[in-house]
Amino acid sequence: MMRALLVMASITVFATVPAAAQRFDGNDPVCLQIWEWGGSSTISCQYRSWEACRAAAAGFPATCLTNPYVLRPSEPGRRPPRR
Repeated sequence: MMRALLVMASITVFATVPAAAQRFDGNDPVCLQIWEWGGSSTISCQYRSWEACRAAAAGFPATCLTNPYVLRPSEPGRRPPRR
């Protein structure tokens, strides 16, 4: 009985904790990370330039960072390694 009560209490606590939205995509090279009250943060990768990201970050506890998942064009003349 006590174990069932503990399981139900754990489910209730974890179900009410909001998940932080993390959005990485390969379209835009700059991401904006904004810190929120309580220590969580959100990341939005929708900026095509550092200047646009800095303008959006102005006045917020935020920083701009490079999108680690951006699709970069391959260098011309460079071939993949042979297998």
